[in-house]
Amino acid sequence: MQMVSTQFSYSSTGYFSRMLLDYLNGQQELKPFYEHPVSIEGIKAAIDNRKQFNTNRTLLVNVLQQQYKGISLTAKQQLNLQLLNDDNTYTICTAHQPNIFTGHLYFIYKILHTVKLAASLTEQLTENNFVPVYYMGSEDADLEELGHIYLDGIKYEWKTDQQGAVGRMKVDKALVQLIDQLSGQLLVHEFGKDMVELLKQSYQPGVSIEQATFKLVNTLFAEYGLLVLLPDNRLLKQSFASVMKRELLEQFSHKAVAETVAAFPSTYKVQAGGRALNLFYLQDNSRERIEAANGGWSIVNSEKIFNREEILNELKSNPERFSPNVILRPVYQEMILPNVAFIGGGGEIAYWLELKQVFEAAGVPYPMLVLRNSFLLVNEKNALLIKKLNFKNEDIFKPEFELMNRLVKKESSIQLSLEKEKVLLADLYRQLRTIAGKADVTLQVHTAALHKKALDKIEILEKKILKAEKKKFEAEQRQLHKLKQELFPHNNLQERVENFMLYYAKFGNGFVNNLYNNSLSLEQVFTVLTEK
Repeated sequence: MQMVSTQFSYSSTGYFSRMLLDYLNGQQELKPFYEHPVSIEGIKAAIDNRKQFNTNRTLLVNVLQQQYKGISLTAKQQLNLQLLNDDNTYTICTAHQPNIFTGHLYFIYKILHTVKLAASLTEQLTENNFVPVYYMGSEDADLEELGHIYLDGIKYEWKTDQQGAVGRMKVDKALVQLIDQLSGQLLVHEFGKDMVELLKQSYQPGVSIEQATFKLVNTLFAEYGLLVLLPDNRLLKQSFASVMKRELLEQFSHKAVAETVAAFPSTYKVQAGGRALNLFYLQDNSRERIEAANGGWSIVNSEKIFNREEILNELKSNPERFSPNVILRPVYQEMILPNVAFIGGGGEIAYWLELKQVFEAAGVPYPMLVLRNSFLLVNEKNALLIKKLNFKNEDIFKPEFELMNRLVKKESSIQLSLEKEKVLLADLYRQLRTIAGKADVTLQVHTAALHKKALDKIEILEKKILKAEKKKFEAEQRQLHKLKQELFPHNNLQERVENFMLYYAKFGNGFVNNLYNNSLSLEQVFTVLTEK
């Protein structure tokens, strides 16, 4: 499998928010809300900040060793695990929930970007080492979001009665049957058997979704030296207990976010306002909000109520039962990792921009924020069609009607534009205004109204001419419609809908290697990958 890459700006795609584009362009009004620019200088500044913070490296390495117990580490993983003990080693981190079968394509892109950036920085800043880490957000309880995938437009959904954190759910009969259902789409391809076998080895009955995801991700990326961290861990939570205690007693994070949101430019949409208290109470079958009221703490949807002494004893005895939400989770991540750069999607970058004051209040270094790599994968058939329709790669992001109009205007042998006629009409009515004005100055207004009506009728005629001519291009219109559906399913970016498994079934590990070879580090541009 050989791919040719074409890169262009995120703004030219039309699929990214104004806030994100302004962040990428370094707009002045957003600079108070983050710490480091996306550059080598920004990385150096982030390293200087990390040096002032005492990361518990021994704890981190011990937990990782325990989590990898019984798993054969590659040479790169062994080296990276050892390097984490050194004060001159830093992590490059991405985070994601344990979507079944990895969820959307961008999950793969995020991880490979993390690996590529770590390798690039290790080469450029030789006095330091950089280790890629995937931080698994396995405490997320949104099964509706995490429990389905799309393969070539077909939706496969896991129906289960299990509740609580998705990472703690178990592989059940329904999930095993789901693998059997989607296998039919995979097995017809050259490496389909390998893909199905990997799924079955990872998602074994009774295994937690966290462990199944761990095995799948490790199998795919171990050769690159990626380390997977499972933060749903008693020892790691214990190291975060001081921050959680302060949140319970003071609700400090909400105050910090509220101040940030109040200062945020009104032109941008706020992503994550958080709650008065940004912790959940986590048990095997539930993850419920903790609320402070009347001098005590209650657990939503339960009868549990704690006074001050009881809640602090619970935190001390069972720190694993306390789960940070979207506001405090990034602080937890950065506290336990010696991290200098976080790689996230557009939505993640947007809500991280609201968290700088939370980090300052917690006394934890704020990392560089790097927008994850984005790819559009164009197979050979679609590449030939794009060429046949006389479009360039950057053109295909435009709306379908706009592309069709452009195609017809370019290929038609008749006159489709009435611009010249509109100019002649303007000249005619300019003369008429002069003539009418000499008789009665108020007739100039009437003449202008007649001009407007005539111009409207010409524009309607122009549209009808274009519509009539389009009928001669019905074959091209069908081809364009199919092309847009395949490359932009549900009118969205391909990476936000489709899953990676069909590509792996077709191309095997060569697909992952190709993505890695075309992954960027700090360039922050969109990439179209076209199959040769």
